[in-house]
Amino acid sequence: MLSIDPHSPVPPYEQLRIQIAGQVHDGELAPGTRLPTVRRLAGDLGLAPNTVARCYRALEHDEVIETRGRHGSFIARRGDTNQRLAQAAARAYVERVRELGVDPEDGVDYVQNAFR
Repeated sequence: MLSIDPHSPVPPYEQLRIQIAGQVHDGELAPGTRLPTVRRLAGDLGLAPNTVARCYRALEHDEVIETRGRHGSFIARRGDTNQRLAQAAARAYVERVRELGVDPEDGVDYVQNAFR
């Protein structure tokens, strides 16, 4: 069940994004589950379609959902979202360290020190 608090300082698209991502994380929305269309969810929640579309774009960017064209939007089938995001961050870090000409061993040391 999704709901929007019109009195919240959090924008509606973000409230919706947080709720869907939380349901995925908690296992309430299983991989492969089809989400309502943008128009249908907007109508159900009393939101503008662009608000729901913005939420879906953010969830797709975070790889929580995947859009399959005319077939709709579905909960992503890939592994844990946090794991994928962490791996993407690690790849971006390695790329940046290489651009800076930092020795790979030093780059690893920087990460280990950051965790301390």
